[in-house]
Amino acid sequence: MINNSMTGSFFCMIVFRRKVLSVLLTATAFLTVIVLSFTAGRANAQVPVERSKDKAVIGGETYYIHIVRKGETAYSISRAYGITVEQLAHENPAAGAILKEGMSLRIPVRIVGTMPVEQPVPYRHVIHDEGKFIYHILGKGETVYYLSKKYQVTEQEIIDANPGLDITRITLGSEIAIPRRIADVVEKAVSVTKPEGYFHRVTSGETLSSIARDYGITLKELRRANRNIRFPKVGDFILIPGMEAVKREVVTEWEPDTVRNAVDSIDIHPGKPEEPVRFRNLSGSFNMAVLLPFFLSENSRRTVADTLKLPKGKKDPRSTTRPEEWIYPASIEFIEMYEGILLAADTLRSLGLDINIHTYDIKSDTVEITRLIMSDALSGMDLIIGPVYSRNLTIVADYAGKLGIPVVSPVPLFSNSPLDDNPLLFMAGSSLEVAQRAIARKVAEYPDHNIVLIHSTDPEESNDIERFREIISAELHKKDPYELIKIRSLPFYSRSEYGTDSPQRLSRALSVETGNIVVIASESAPVMSESVMEVRNLSRKFDMKVFGYPEMRELSNIDPKFLFDLGMMVYSPYWIDYSNEDVKNFISRFRKRFFTEPSEKSYAWQGYDIAYYFLGGLALYGREFITHPGMLYTDLLHTDFDFRRKGSNDGFENQKLFLIRYSNTYDLEMIPENNAVSFGQAGE
Repeated sequence: MINNSMTGSFFCMIVFRRKVLSVLLTATAFLTVIVLSFTAGRANAQVPVERSKDKAVIGGETYYIHIVRKGETAYSISRAYGITVEQLAHENPAAGAILKEGMSLRIPVRIVGTMPVEQPVPYRHVIHDEGKFIYHILGKGETVYYLSKKYQVTEQEIIDANPGLDITRITLGSEIAIPRRIADVVEKAVSVTKPEGYFHRVTSGETLSSIARDYGITLKELRRANRNIRFPKVGDFILIPGMEAVKREVVTEWEPDTVRNAVDSIDIHPGKPEEPVRFRNLSGSFNMAVLLPFFLSENSRRTVADTLKLPKGKKDPRSTTRPEEWIYPASIEFIEMYEGILLAADTLRSLGLDINIHTYDIKSDTVEITRLIMSDALSGMDLIIGPVYSRNLTIVADYAGKLGIPVVSPVPLFSNSPLDDNPLLFMAGSSLEVAQRAIARKVAEYPDHNIVLIHSTDPEESNDIERFREIISAELHKKDPYELIKIRSLPFYSRSEYGTDSPQRLSRALSVETGNIVVIASESAPVMSESVMEVRNLSRKFDMKVFGYPEMRELSNIDPKFLFDLGMMVYSPYWIDYSNEDVKNFISRFRKRFFTEPSEKSYAWQGYDIAYYFLGGLALYGREFITHPGMLYTDLLHTDFDFRRKGSNDGFENQKLFLIRYSNTYDLEMIPENNAVSFGQAGE
């Protein structure tokens, strides 16, 4: 652990980034993480544990002999015997760091039951009246606020309907009574006259027959207009032939005292404020953990073998001392992120907050994070930033979620799968899927264009391109039937693989009759750079608009002039306005404190925005902010957080992307648009 209170004296001693690293390296002499002998199982007990019936007398003392079964953990076993994990580890030091199936553990009979286990009892409504109440079983991540929006009642009405309910200590599985609303159901005729036809989106339970009946047309007419659809699925679009059709709709008319503008179940949130909030007078004390790969052990190695100076015939290499300013390359960007976090903490402290930062060096292996979790050092945190690797992130989110601690993933991940069933996990960096949906929505503005997706032959990327095609097709299908949609996938082969015919392959995929949308759908640097050159060579012959993945902005192995010549458009997670006063102030403070300036691509901006946004939100709105981040809209340095999630039990992903264009004036332009491409619940 690196305690932030120690940083002041060190910052006066070291210059450039070595001074931040020196703080981290020196602090590890006190404590990096606490080492225990058992893995974390507190949040993962899947198998019920029974006390063993086998006992043995060893050295005059009686022990239970417990054989570890598949799925059992140190935590679940200790709870079954009524002891602590520490006691279990003390009695079985030879068991190692990981409990394995078939392992034999000994537990002294004298300590069994010394730690009473209090199991929280889910709340149950005493008297049932189905006519007056709906009975909701509380799921993971759900709150009284969530239930009030879902069922369109006030929080106070829910509290009044559940006498004895303590809303601050509701456990999973609690049965909550929700007051019913009496409604009149009426059937209304809605005219949907459209000469060119009308697209109907299929909902649950609908068939071609029921749809034809609703629109007052024959089944034969409907089938003729939709020859490619025999059994429609939920979400499919059905073409209603161009004629005057009257659809019978069931409309619910609520009582006068009921909220009329019901919030849809996939959009439960207080709503984003119209004006950004400026933090002024804040109060409160917060503990924040920062889990980043600083590679402290690698940075501590100040000597290196110099094989160039190795005398002929000698086996022992000579070593040379690295210069003082040398930093292990892989740690630099995360040191920059930490610097941004420190500046954000300073800003919030000046506004009245008491912030304690606990920093840990967590790399890709799971050993250190397992030890850290078992030490319980994170249990008192109000916010956790990191780790940056998916498998460690999932472990931390699962542990912290049980304790109600929000976890922020600070860097982009290829997949947003860690968000599944982790309602308190936030992805500050968008996954590729968010960019794909943004591009698809933009492409759908040109339904008559020829669409070409250039992608690599890498198996993982090839599989992903199919998902991308489906996303684009779904957007285009809102305007055109599927049979009119033309999307061509063009696997990329380098000139060395495909010879001089590579440009001809691309040329044959383009159209001279219509405009072309070319998407370089790859994050591989060779694929991006060679594709850009080939597309540029054909840009004078063909009318085309060219899009790239966010990674295109990081491309360094090509002359940027090619991107400007193409008018390349990229959905980027960041956009920095250097004329903004907050940005100018940040750069000035960064320069004074760290004797350098952050580049546009530096993680320092991300570190500052994350710490500022989340700690400020917690201070301003308390615990409600964790489940409803959309209530906070504040000016940040390089992004605007727009957190949304697929379902009420999933984590939040930032949906905000900026459409950046490389203009023919050789400037980067940010094209204003409402581009928060949502695939789920808005910011709750």
